[in-house]
Amino acid sequence: MATTFTYKAKDEKGKTKKGEISATSQAKVASTLRNQGMTPILIEQKAEGGGLKTEIKIPGLSGRVSFKDTALFSRQFATMINAGLSLLRALSILADQSENPAFSKIILDVKSDVEQGTSLSQAMSKHPKAFNDLYTSMVKAGEVGGVLDDTLLRLADTLEAQMELKNKIKSAMMYPIAVFGLVVLIVTAMLIFVVPMFEALYADLGGTLPLPTRVLLFLSTAITTYWYIMIALAAGIFFAFRAWKNTEVGGAQLDAIKLKIPIFGKLIHKTAIARFAHTMASLTRTGVPILQAMDIVSETAGNAVVARAVQDVKDSVSQGESMAEPLANHPVFPTMVVQMIAVGEETGALDTMLEKVGDFYDAEVEAMVEGLTSLIEPLLIVMLGATVGGMLMALYIPMFKIVELVQ
Repeated sequence: MATTFTYKAKDEKGKTKKGEISATSQAKVASTLRNQGMTPILIEQKAEGGGLKTEIKIPGLSGRVSFKDTALFSRQFATMINAGLSLLRALSILADQSENPAFSKIILDVKSDVEQGTSLSQAMSKHPKAFNDLYTSMVKAGEVGGVLDDTLLRLADTLEAQMELKNKIKSAMMYPIAVFGLVVLIVTAMLIFVVPMFEALYADLGGTLPLPTRVLLFLSTAITTYWYIMIALAAGIFFAFRAWKNTEVGGAQLDAIKLKIPIFGKLIHKTAIARFAHTMASLTRTGVPILQAMDIVSETAGNAVVARAVQDVKDSVSQGESMAEPLANHPVFPTMVVQMIAVGEETGALDTMLEKVGDFYDAEVEAMVEGLTSLIEPLLIVMLGATVGGMLMALYIPMFKIVELVQ
């Protein structure tokens, strides 16, 4: 009996298409799409009520695959292939020893597709949460060039480097976030529990209180009396910001603002350039066509400003220009990066130059993170002391003028 399936697939030009097909199984749908020259990404059975058949997902256990899982898989997969194991046997072993049940299921699905004659890259492209466009494109190039084991090792190195950089930035930000949270907690506790006691005292004394004290008392009254309005307002701002950020225009504007933030903007900028250079180097070294590589780099750039610049460069390259010339028209790419890419194109060593650019900016980011950590710690301690001390000063200033208040 035929069932209606919804699908999402990429055509020969790389564009994503969605639609519905009636077939007896998901395998039939996948076969039909491939015959039409499309690569399936997602196939789901449509429920009788017109919606999609959904699965119950428990928060935190919803099939998330981390960089660590994919990097470890890549390195082990490369070792097994290099040792002479067949693809199917290697995939079967990797599925058995994976500690992530969701990733294990994905590997088994890939193995099943490969058994039915699908290429490894096509089978992996059906699982974008585990294997993104960068990954599948490099695997495809490795398959065509007969160097799949080397390609997988490069992927493992790339993923591990990205994970290490991400962890360094996260660890550097943990202390500031913890101190900021402590400041918010202390201020809230004082406004709720300490300030109201002084408010009753000053109300009995009468007189006009200093401006800092009045502001503090107003904030305390607002939090203790209208807390539900403030929570609703904070939630509304949060969800409105999130909705704006998820729009194409909002996301692009936010990424542009991030690059202009004092100190942290430079860190975000250097991180984006490092990611661009490493990704482009990996793709060109593996043999991925330059235009396809630029599409992938723009999708994985992590910043809309960089992504837009790469797309502009791609348009110029498609018309026969070099990479370096159009890159120079975008301020987001420093002169050094442009010049090194120009030398790489002239000497035929573009991948080597891009790798050197990536390594340079990795070192810059690491040095900047260490510098920020040593700079932020004393600043945060000063901020904590100034906030708590300022509140106490505002509360005790009237005490010094108590005679005037009594009169």
